[in-house]
Order: sequence, then structure tokens, then C-alpha cells
Amino acid sequence: MKITIGRHYPVESPIHRLDARVKIVGVFLYVTAIFIAKGAAEYAVAAIFTFIVIYMTNVPVKMFLSGFKNLAVIIFFTAILNIFFSNEGNVIWKAGILKITDMGIVTAIRLTVRLLLLVIGSSVLTLTTSPMELTYGLESLLKPLKKVGVPVHEIAMMISIAIRFIPTLTEELEKIKKAQSARGVDFESGNFMQRAKNFIPLLVPLFISSFRRADELAMAMESRGYRGDEGRTRMKKYLLNVQDKRAGIIMVVFLVIIILMRILI
Repeated sequence: MKITIGRHYPVESPIHRLDARVKIVGVFLYVTAIFIAKGAAEYAVAAIFTFIVIYMTNVPVKMFLSGFKNLAVIIFFTAILNIFFSNEGNVIWKAGILKITDMGIVTAIRLTVRLLLLVIGSSVLTLTTSPMELTYGLESLLKPLKKVGVPVHEIAMMISIAIRFIPTLTEELEKIKKAQSARGVDFESGNFMQRAKNFIPLLVPLFISSFRRADELAMAMESRGYRGDEGRTRMKKYLLNVQDKRAGIIMVVFLVIIILMRILI
């Protein structure tokens, strides 16, 4: 099982060199544009823009595609629900409570494309940004909240650690599943309830492993003198350069184009 979210792919590329703050804001604008998009033209523009960004990352395309396998079930059921239970549009086929409408098919296609683009957008951020840079970017963007007593540094640290451990826990789950399968546990056969019961031997070891890793991480941070944001300095200062500003402008222009297309087309 491979998940792209949370994995950093260290290569040299224009996207990797961008400031983490620009990439985080860029992903926010990208996600906003995807949710605003409605017609085929908007999604076509968004897809072309996404493929250009993927090409500029110098990250293998298979790294992005590998994350889709784990979302196949979610995407499939989302499409099925929209196809068979939509009340909008002209009815093409009907059998009892099930019916297929033309608008249901359109909505299913739209949601499928939207989910795929959202996964790619999130993957671009984590694949091109190291956990330390991601922590700094989140902390810097949330810094104004510090004036009202919000523990910005701690929140940013927790978010970055959670994202970082997604692939680690996924690999741990795969190892536990293989170990339980070797002991005779069948995860594939049986009805839904039986298969759900068979996943209990996976969840208990996974929770224990998660707590153990969290305890080890806490002890490691404490032994290195980590005391939160108090008195903390940085070896490297992050300053926005010309490329960062250009990237920010491009993302704003992309969002404006999607909004105009939604209004005018």
C-alpha cells in the first residue's frame, strides 16, 4: 500500500525551491479553485495546470498515481451514489428505488475528477516540501494568532508530525496485515461483518505501535532539549524571493481564471 500524502521526494526542481509558505497558500488557492470549478472547461484548465506543475516537480508520475489505488473504493462508491440516487435531470434507467439520470452521471464524473485533482494538489505539497519546511511554513502563516494566545508553534508541529507519520503508519499496517495473514487470518472472504471483525487484529497492534512511536518521539525531542517555541532560534532564515512572488501571482491568476470561467461560461 502506497500513500503519497506525507512522503517527501527530495529532488532538484523549481517547485522544491519555492518557499513552504507559498506552497501552502498555493495549495489553499488550488483547492478553492477546484471546489469553485463546475463545468468541463474549468476542470480542463485545472487539469492542464496540474499536469504542468507535476512536470515541473521532477517527481515521477508513478508517485502521484500510486496514491489513487487507495482512493479507488471511495471514488467508486461516491460515483455509484451519485449515479443511482440522484433526483436531478432526465431519467435514463429505473428499477425500483434505483435510477440513473443524465445529471447523476455528470455529477459522478465531476466529483471523480475533483477528488483526483485534490489528491494530486495535496501530494504536490508534501512531495516537494520537507517536514521541517512544512512546520515552519504553517507556523509562519499562523503567527498572527499567537497574539491572542494560540500555541501556533505546537499546532504547526503536531500537524507536520501527523502528516509525516501517515506513510509510516501505512507501512506498519501493511506489515501487520501480512503477519496476521501468515497466521491464518483471512481478510478477503466472508460477508461485510466478518471482514470487519477480521480487521480488529490489525487495529489493536497498530494502535499499540502508534502509541509506542509517539512515546519514543516525545522522549527523543525531550532529550534534545526541545521546549516548544520559547527561546527557539533558527539556523536558516526564510525570505521570499522573486520566484516565490511569481508563483504566488500565478496561483492567484489561476484562481481568478477559474472564477471568471464559472461566471461567464
